[in-house]
Amino acid sequence: VSEVLVHVPLLCSEWSNLKNQQGLLVDFSAFPQKFINLLEQCILEQGKQVPRFLIQLVTSSPALDCMPACLNVVETNPFKHLTHLSLKLLAGSDSDIKKYLAICIKNLKVCFKKFSFLHSCLPKKSKELDKLQNEWTSQATSLTNKYSKEITAEKEEVLKIQAQYQLQHEQQKKEMEATCNKKVCHLETRVSELETVNKDLAERRYKSESSIRELKSKLAGLEEEYQRAKQEVLSLQGENSTLDTECHEKKKLLNQLRTRVAVLEQEVKDKEQLILSCEIQTYLFQKKLEESLEMKQRQIGKLDTTVKSISEELLKAHEIIKKLQGEMKKLMEKMKLKNAVTMQQEKILGEKEQSLQKERMEFHNVKQALQQKEGEVLKLQEQLDTSVQKLEENKQLLKTNENGKETKGTLQNGNVNYPVRHKV
Repeated sequence: VSEVLVHVPLLCSEWSNLKNQQGLLVDFSAFPQKFINLLEQCILEQGKQVPRFLIQLVTSSPALDCMPACLNVVETNPFKHLTHLSLKLLAGSDSDIKKYLAICIKNLKVCFKKFSFLHSCLPKKSKELDKLQNEWTSQATSLTNKYSKEITAEKEEVLKIQAQYQLQHEQQKKEMEATCNKKVCHLETRVSELETVNKDLAERRYKSESSIRELKSKLAGLEEEYQRAKQEVLSLQGENSTLDTECHEKKKLLNQLRTRVAVLEQEVKDKEQLILSCEIQTYLFQKKLEESLEMKQRQIGKLDTTVKSISEELLKAHEIIKKLQGEMKKLMEKMKLKNAVTMQQEKILGEKEQSLQKERMEFHNVKQALQQKEGEVLKLQEQLDTSVQKLEENKQLLKTNENGKETKGTLQNGNVNYPVRHKV
């Protein structure tokens, strides 16, 4: 068999490519130890029929002269062969072989020195072994001679102790038999007593069974009553839940009413303050109204005087109109007379016509003056009506102010009464 030295030149710069290609999870520093662990696991699996880990050396040619080879660490399973690691091996050069052989020779020399040293120490160690064996045999014989006498003495003592224990055992046996006989007699008497007690208990049992039957019937009745009571309890629980909900709602309403009462109290306080301010304003307004009333009364007095004067003028105008109407009647009568005697009094007619024209002009002027006076009278009546309306409104305001001070109402909310004042 020809031996060939192979080696794997792996640098730190090449490690990253190898790690990415084969998906390794180990760092460069930990790789040698992990590789050794894999090889040891392959060696352990070597003796099995179906090894789990294998080492495969794949070459392109049967001879490993200078051709590269691949060393694969493969894990086998029924589904697939997984290659955990694949390393390219190169044949060693002459210098590498020489270095390797030099290391091997050094190791052999060291091993030979150790072997020669151990070979020289062998006769000494064998002599020491013989001495130790002789000493051990002599000590063993002396110890057996020593302890044989002691063993015989101890055997005799053991026999004596055994005889004593047998005597004690027989005495204890007799005592135990006597005590057992006494206990048997006592137990027989106790059995007779217990039989009588058993009879009494049997009678009591029959009585208790009858009482149990009665109690069972009572229990059935009580269970029926219990079921009824349970149904009543359930119905009462339902009613209780409804009452609880109603109580909760009423509590809510009560809280709402309380809040509302508080709000209303606050509103009442605000309204009282408003009423006070309104009373002050009404007092001031009343003073102003009194002053304005005095002014109005003065104006009314003046208007009354003007109305009286206008009414007097109207009466005078009516009298003038009546006089003119009388004159017109007289003139009409005269005209009738003149028409009757027209033929006779033509000269008189011309004169009368002139006088009539003058009178008509005067009548027209008087009529215009009357119309002007009537317009003035209408204006004065309108002023009177407006002043009377204002007077009535002022009187009503005064009355309402006086009533507002006197009148007080009550506002009821729940069980609380609040005074309410009419706002003016």
